Amino acid sequence: MIKQVGETEIKEKHKLTCHCGGVEMELSLPNGIEKPRRCDCSICRRKGAIVASVKLDGIHIVKGQELLKLYQFNTKTAKHFFCSECGIYTHHQRRSDPSEYGFNVGCLEGVNPFDLGEVVTNDGVNHPADK
Repeated sequence: MIKQVGETEIKEKHKLTCHCGGVEMELSLPNGIEKPRRCDCSICRRKGAIVASVKLDGIHIVKGQELLKLYQFNTKTAKHFFCSECGIYTHHQRRSDPSEYGFNVGCLEGVNPFDLGEVVTNDGVNHPADK
């Protein structure tokens, strides 16, 4: 659990936006940033984002629902969302735990994900659901 990143305090209700600001969400982060990680699956390698987790009811879309586009591949279990205006990945419903969203830590207002320090990389190439 991370309650502060660099000089930024992680609020219990924290704002997340895409690059253009068209998509704005409020995340419920009572425990701060939980499970920050990278993944080396085919999509995550390409997007390069550091993600953390929040329960499904922990994301409230404030504006821009109509701008969000869905991308699915392979088993079509995970649901990856991005802004159709600026192209920024905002969040995804997780394949390994569909009761959670993974969200792009770099989209949290005031947070520089590089201030997190060492971040674990999950083995998404050999996903447990593929065995």
